[in-house]
Amino acid sequence: MSQDSGQVYEAVRERYGQLASGASDASCCGSGSDCCGDSAGVDVTLDSLYGSLYTADTAWLPDEVTGLSLGCGDPITLAALQPGQVVLDLGSGGGIDCFMAARQVGPAGHVIGVDMTPEMLSKAERNKAKVGLDNVEFRQGMIEALPVASDTVDVILSNCVINLSPDKPAVFREAFRVLRPGGQLAVSDMMTQGQFGEQERADLSAWAGCVTGAEDVALYAAAMRDAGFTDISIVDKARPEEELAGLPRESGPARLFSARVTARK
Repeated sequence: MSQDSGQVYEAVRERYGQLASGASDASCCGSGSDCCGDSAGVDVTLDSLYGSLYTADTAWLPDEVTGLSLGCGDPITLAALQPGQVVLDLGSGGGIDCFMAARQVGPAGHVIGVDMTPEMLSKAERNKAKVGLDNVEFRQGMIEALPVASDTVDVILSNCVINLSPDKPAVFREAFRVLRPGGQLAVSDMMTQGQFGEQERADLSAWAGCVTGAEDVALYAAAMRDAGFTDISIVDKARPEEELAGLPRESGPARLFSARVTARK
């Protein structure tokens, strides 16, 4: 791990530890949030970020869960989960996507949430007790080195987390490793068309705020292909009719957007 990578991990861990310890308006890309903003001087596509994240029902979840929703999209609906599946959530935070997934896969299914932040894991365990679901477990670990056995997972979810990693190729290699053959990846994440400059990348506050860690869509798709994924689809949440996974890398200033990503092993 380089010193720069270590600084990124520490900045992310510190921010999300603070959110778990008591932030009231924590949604990463929701209205009123202080992230996904203009701290890096980028064009934020507001209609792709703001508004209700989930089409699935969240009314059954307590405020302690929905109040710590840190996502930028709805990977639950994207994944179309089925009863009995084993699901893994990369960067599970307070547990909202894990709990929604657990309800959909039912008692015969199982959900694993992995997060590197101790405060988030503690919060998730308390939320699990409130929700009362037995088919969910949380594990501490890095999404670049998952504490999950190979070829054991049917579906991988992630919601506005992969952009936070300074080593995205490692994330996709690990995701590919733990998926069973035919397994599915369903991710909501921040992405760009165009590139952030070195000075923008060096802004650790903006990186931890889901902004300058976002990667150009062409590089993101290439990392997935290099890991072995097929049937890759990447679309802008605000422009779902346009497939972006096959586009070439763009030059110029970064346009930040919320992406829906699917792929198969």
